[in-house]
Amino acid sequence: MLNFACMKDLSDMSMEELWQLFPIVLSEHNPHWKDWAAEEIEMLRRIIHPVCAAYHHIGSTAIEGIMAKPIVDLLVVVSDRIEFPDVKRKLTEAGYICMSEADTRISFNKGYTPVGYAERVFHIHLRSDGDTDEVYFRDYLRRHADVAKRYEMLKLSLSATYRHDRDAYTQSKTDFVRHYTELAKAGR
Repeated sequence: MLNFACMKDLSDMSMEELWQLFPIVLSEHNPHWKDWAAEEIEMLRRIIHPVCAAYHHIGSTAIEGIMAKPIVDLLVVVSDRIEFPDVKRKLTEAGYICMSEADTRISFNKGYTPVGYAERVFHIHLRSDGDTDEVYFRDYLRRHADVAKRYEMLKLSLSATYRHDRDAYTQSKTDFVRHYTELAKAGR
């Protein structure tokens, strides 16, 4: 049995320690990710309803047939009447960890433990209405299996190089993601 009392709290860890504990790992597509996303969306609806306009399962776990980090990303679009501090309070009280915050965006994580990933891990991206580029990218990959496979190959090569550097891994995908997001927004 693990002794959590002597383990370092996640909030006390350096970025390097966190990257070691939570490396970039890609998994074969898991058909349960879709169900987990739906269940988590229902939970979020109960916590922060009615301030949200839309909920979307985004990221590679929303694309069948490609490998993904086993982290379910959800985009929660909120109305302009939202008070971000109120939603932040409700989600942190429900056990979500606030990871970053700006005027029109807040990101939360769930499923990170002092010993690594839990069975179900989520990233919640709370955004103002209109800030939905990830939905365009997801839908483009769903319609273009060849591009989705190229994205998978890019992620596989980057995961080998940046296994313990999430920021570099994400940054290295930016041009690819931006290019196909713009094509999707242009209707191509």
